[in-house]
Amino acid sequence: MSVPYPQEFRDDVVRVARNREKDVTLAQIAKDFGVHEMTLSKWMHQAKVEDGEEPGVTRSESAENRELK
Repeated sequence: MSVPYPQEFRDDVVRVARNREKDVTLAQIAKDFGVHEMTLSKWMHQAKVEDGEEPGVTRSESAENRELK
């Protein structure tokens, strides 16, 4: 399994993707940062979960669940 990207890096890539110009695709941003487009899509989804824009489990909830096991 590969080493995960640091959270700060993920946050920066998501911020760039959210603030991109209309003609810039997620594929272009992913390529520029050296990540797979699907990886960026997953990060975008998780950011929406963290912001309460989409349903799902937040990182803090996931950490709590791991601690309970």
